[in-house]
Amino acid sequence: METLDIKLPQMALLYGLCALPWLLLWFIGLRLSRDIGISILRMTIQLALVGIYLKTLFDLNHPWLNGLWILVMLIVADLSILKRAGLKARYFALATFTAIASSILFTTAYLVILVIQPPHFYDARYIVPLAGMILGNCLQGNVIALERFYSALRSNVNEYETFLMLGATRWEAVRPYYREAIKAAINPTIASMSTMGLVSLPGMMTGQILGGSEPWLAVKYQLAIMICIFTSSVLASIINLKFSLTIAFNAFDVLREEVIRKP
Repeated sequence: METLDIKLPQMALLYGLCALPWLLLWFIGLRLSRDIGISILRMTIQLALVGIYLKTLFDLNHPWLNGLWILVMLIVADLSILKRAGLKARYFALATFTAIASSILFTTAYLVILVIQPPHFYDARYIVPLAGMILGNCLQGNVIALERFYSALRSNVNEYETFLMLGATRWEAVRPYYREAIKAAINPTIASMSTMGLVSLPGMMTGQILGGSEPWLAVKYQLAIMICIFTSSVLASIINLKFSLTIAFNAFDVLREEVIRKP
């Protein structure tokens, strides 16, 4: 069974649905028409271009092109994480890229090569969407980890310096904030896993069912992707924060304010 196509008249009708939230927001006094319009336009253009590119990518199915696309995704995610976490890219870009690339490539390769086992490990049909889903969730976790850690550290600078004066090493002094940041980063994934199937049907599983897959096959793929998302989020957050510690402090274990983006 094939998925039913959504034709242009129905797409226009779909966009008309945006008028309802727009009117409600306007009614309560939120003048967000420009922001909403730009967001919808950008989403449409970006997804249309990605759709065209992915069709070409799937048709050619060349390992170098597939790898190049994943590299682009990693770079964009790297810069996005640092911007949203309030850190300057020129200091942390390499450390963050190393953390997310190592965790994403490891979990994606593990899933594709050892679990799914397609005829070609570089098959764009598998590595591109799977890497994208893992990376998207990993991105959010890293934003939370970095933002929470450095916000807590700056808010509790006196406590941190007291630990240092009492003889603690840098790692011993930052460990409480480090643990809380990692916990905050992975909590959304843990909550999602604990309620999945009861509160919501996840996107990948729904997409496969709409695409004609058997529900049990969709369940197995969803389990696989969630385990990889959880693993990559934990690995990337731990590695990313650990690498950042060598950059964010000077030789006297004082946080360098120049690495923080000004609001």
